[in-house]
Amino acid sequence: MNKITVIGAGTMGNGIAHVFAQKGFNVSLVDVSQEALNKGLSAIAKNLDRMVAKEKITVEDKEKTLGNIRGYNELEAGVKESELVIEAATENVTIKLNIFKELDKICPPHAILASNTSSISITKIASVTKRPDKVIGMHFMNPVPVMKLVEIIKGYSTSDEVTKQIIELSKKLDKIPVEVNDYPGFIANRILMPMINEAIISLFEGVAGVEEIDSVMKLGMSHPMGPLQLADFIGLDVCLSILNVLHDGFGNAKYAPCPLLVNMVTAGNLGVKSGMGFYEYTTGSKELKVAKSFKVPA
Repeated sequence: MNKITVIGAGTMGNGIAHVFAQKGFNVSLVDVSQEALNKGLSAIAKNLDRMVAKEKITVEDKEKTLGNIRGYNELEAGVKESELVIEAATENVTIKLNIFKELDKICPPHAILASNTSSISITKIASVTKRPDKVIGMHFMNPVPVMKLVEIIKGYSTSDEVTKQIIELSKKLDKIPVEVNDYPGFIANRILMPMINEAIISLFEGVAGVEEIDSVMKLGMSHPMGPLQLADFIGLDVCLSILNVLHDGFGNAKYAPCPLLVNMVTAGNLGVKSGMGFYEYTTGSKELKVAKSFKVPA
């Protein structure tokens, strides 16, 4: 397995393309938007430059990695010879189902189709294809070039052979694959999102402020980043989407997203990506400032 296609050139997609290309795989990076594709390729180059500056790789390594990536705007052109296609599009079930329907039609019969989804059912995604045994979840963590974990999600019909192949492939990327079964939120987000939601509820109820909540978790629990800052980093819209998947999937009120989170997403305060979340993000500034824009009950 040497020819890999990544669908989506955003943060996760370009990170996945980066790690495969750096390990010598031939990578096709596909995005319908030329602007997004250019940004994705530029992000890979900048991340490689940082690695060169830190003497983790050489300039020659950087050039080889970039030489292993080709960009495409046409889906069919980007997947026609692929042995593995990894979808890293927006965390939206309709978008993902449509992509997999199309991939099933145009990909080689032997190709494995993987999704980087953080919460959407792999079984549901596989159900729109004629190869459910070859559909699997590969949930990378952000930032992909740095984080070691890959959550391998086995759908109801995913074959043991495909699961083993993807686990071994992940190891070739110097990642640590962890196999889990296909239930809402898998493991990472089934545990993480309720914690983030509880932190937001604590803020919403006036138990403590933003910095206080994050400080308790960093200093008391040795978390490298507090839950509210982490939510900003992930994207508040993504957090809300995952909580809705958990709430709908289990029908349990404990997964219901906090009204403050819902209001912030509705207002467009999505965290780092919008420049405003629980904290304010100013270009070039390294100082973390609590946002003044969100409103909680007195």
